[in-house]
Amino acid sequence: VQLQASGGGLVQAGGSLRLSCVASELTLNDYVMGWFRQAPGNEREFVAAISKSGRTTDYADSVKGRFTISRDNAKNTVYLQMSSLKPGDTAVYYCAAGGILWIRATSEYDHWGRGTLVTVSS
Repeated sequence: VQLQASGGGLVQAGGSLRLSCVASELTLNDYVMGWFRQAPGNEREFVAAISKSGRTTDYADSVKGRFTISRDNAKNTVYLQMSSLKPGDTAVYYCAAGGILWIRATSEYDHWGRGTLVTVSS
């Protein structure tokens, strides 16, 4: 099972990026999907999650109103649209499959991608 995250890069504060997560050997519509991030020296933290159908989403307070999680089950892909980026958003972003919506713990997720680095300059 592989989850491949992409779309990271260097962006100025106030800018936008869209992250994608594509799955192989895994049917994403069987899973709640989540995005997490980990900044240097910090623990991995919850960013957003989306239900299997895509109708329900959950966001960390720090990104609410700026980030949007979505999914295209036909393409086996989950997205994280990030806007109004801040230097504090700098981190490696990971997608994960298999959680329970509203439970934000990393331990609830069974499958993880390798992450994509997002760097926001001031």
